[in-house]
Amino acid sequence: MGSEKIVIIGGVAGGASAAARARRLSEVAKIVLFERGPYISFANCGLPYHIAGDIEDRDSLLLQTPESFHSRFNVDVRVNSEVVFINRHKKTVSVLNRFDGSEYIESYDRLLLSPGAAPVILPLPGINNPLTFSLRNIPDMDNILQSIEMNKPEHATVVGGGFIGLEMAEAFHHRGIKTTLLELSDQVMAPVDPEMAAFLHQEITSQGVDLKLGVGLNSVDYRSAGNDLLLNLGDGSTMETELLIMAIGVRPEISLAREAGLDIGKLGGIVTNDLMQTSDPSIYAVGDAVEVSDLITGEPTLIPLAGPANRQGRIAADNMLGRVESYQGTQGTSICRVFDLTVAATGKSEKALKRDGLSFEKVYVHGASHASYYPGAETVSLKLLFDPSSGKILGAQALGKEGIDKRIDVLSVAIRAGMTVEQLQHLELTYAPPFGNAKDVINQAAFVATNILKGDLKSIHFNEITNLTEDRVLLDVRGPDELSECGFIPGAINIPLCQLRDRIHELPRDKEIVVYCLVGLRGYVAHRQLINQGFNSRNLLGGYKTWLLANQ
Repeated sequence: MGSEKIVIIGGVAGGASAAARARRLSEVAKIVLFERGPYISFANCGLPYHIAGDIEDRDSLLLQTPESFHSRFNVDVRVNSEVVFINRHKKTVSVLNRFDGSEYIESYDRLLLSPGAAPVILPLPGINNPLTFSLRNIPDMDNILQSIEMNKPEHATVVGGGFIGLEMAEAFHHRGIKTTLLELSDQVMAPVDPEMAAFLHQEITSQGVDLKLGVGLNSVDYRSAGNDLLLNLGDGSTMETELLIMAIGVRPEISLAREAGLDIGKLGGIVTNDLMQTSDPSIYAVGDAVEVSDLITGEPTLIPLAGPANRQGRIAADNMLGRVESYQGTQGTSICRVFDLTVAATGKSEKALKRDGLSFEKVYVHGASHASYYPGAETVSLKLLFDPSSGKILGAQALGKEGIDKRIDVLSVAIRAGMTVEQLQHLELTYAPPFGNAKDVINQAAFVATNILKGDLKSIHFNEITNLTEDRVLLDVRGPDELSECGFIPGAINIPLCQLRDRIHELPRDKEIVVYCLVGLRGYVAHRQLINQGFNSRNLLGGYKTWLLANQ
């Protein structure tokens, strides 16, 4: 099969990686790559950082040019060439040359679709105006930069609190442009749960960004006299802005596939098997446009990330050239910088587990990024989700200023390996004072989770504290100075941990004692004291810190 003619529709992550892999496997295969835009391979994840000024050289975003790709891989790259029709019976595609408007036919033996996903632009009144943009490719970035240069906006508005929305809000802030961020839901960063997103909300507002949660955009009025926009918001208010970015999400580009009669899934993506084949065995599909298997549930999912797209392109190339390689599912590992914080996640969130009807337990740990006695240690806040029967790890989320990528990468591997929280206890991670702890945050989370599974820890969560009854007592075991400085949960009594043994007689034995400290560790020590002396007790996981953020 080495002499096959492979036609690839779309470059960037999936298509370009497939073309390169196919050439490495076969020197005689004819490979033609069509890209409807002017750029074959660019770092679309880097676009907001060039707008912000972090990446100064625009050309550094261009990973390959048609000339360099042809020189290195002998791939026939045709930019500004849009495939407008697929004839499956004749195994041909119709190509529109966007330079001169002419059309021609190209044959194929194997066809790869890598069309990506397009920004979702709601058909709102007035949305089509010269000051409203989306960001998906190099021309989009250039248009935004040109608008900033020409109009010198003092205020910008970003609609959508996902990856692009957060990165664009930060980019404008770095450029000295006052920014409003609109998010229709009650939180930014949908891959994490609300109590974790609360850290981000605090960070965003502390940086001076006007964050409006639960507020959507209804319509836009372009005012040519002042060259600005009047935004009509879902809460009935209005606001003026001079630059509007629509970043509410993306949807798969499936028009070609649908017109060709390929199967489209319930989620709106191209259906593929684990070989990345579509319903037509001669046509493969990869990247943001395809539905893949969720690693945790096995159900179809849409996860538009560059890493999976690259791996899918490689697998598709192998299979188009006669090998048999399988894509083994996506777990949605992601990371984003939000000003001075980093947020990352892998596997399933609590929201997703509830939606899918799956049983789970969760723990929270707030630990140090490295040894606390070594300068520069920062807090790592980690949420770990696991199966309460088997202990299998289902997902994880982490936030902080340092070491977040390390923790989520480790947990991503643990999920891929099918590890349990009991096994996670035994991970041997690097330790030296500038880099980590003898008991890493990951180990600590595993200890807490295993204690729950073994019955050594009876837990309670922040959202259950409001259900206190006359049969419960809330016990704060922090020192009085901490209470005066940080606050406390209403209704709690205070007995510092160091005094608990001597004052334990002050607690009623006929009531449940709900114990908490700042992050949960001292609370657990107090909880075990109470349990060992015959009390009925629970420990608040994540402590006062998690409760406070979740209730702001």
